[in-house]
Amino acid sequence: MDIRLLVIGMLIPLLALKLSLNEAVIFKFTNVVCENHNKTWITVHWCRLRAISRNKTTFNLNVTLNYPVDHPVNIRGQLLQKANGYKPWLFSANIDACRFMKRAYNPLAILVFKLFKEFSNFNHSCPYVGPIIIQDFYLRVDKIPNAMPTGDYLLVLAFSFSKKPQITTKVYFVFVEDLL
Repeated sequence: MDIRLLVIGMLIPLLALKLSLNEAVIFKFTNVVCENHNKTWITVHWCRLRAISRNKTTFNLNVTLNYPVDHPVNIRGQLLQKANGYKPWLFSANIDACRFMKRAYNPLAILVFKLFKEFSNFNHSCPYVGPIIIQDFYLRVDKIPNAMPTGDYLLVLAFSFSKKPQITTKVYFVFVEDLL
């Protein structure tokens, strides 16, 4: 028997198993809400989801900073899981965005930033002015290092400039892992 046929015969079931496992995972956005607290500093052009397929939804955000934003830019991030309402689940952290863009220091913020980075124009440190765009961002299982329990989640990011709240984004998503 040819060794190539034997190797191909062993790889086909493994490939089929990998494809079936990827299809068993649903990781998609369900809703997004952007609350602008200071319309003179920030103009929100759009903040919405777009359905691509049954299991894929993209997030689009277009915000313009009307004035240069420099230190301190604080971001309070919380990840909540739905269980009789949304309850704190994984993390709640405050970071200085200007300091983070110079040198990433918070591991959870690094994880969230890596998810958004290739879909956005967040590519330099402070001062920020002008448009901030997130275009066609979708969730991918391969970017999350550890498995999450199946459920509905809410990621809240509250941005403050000079200790005054400016904008809050609430991103709702679902993670379902059905391996049976």
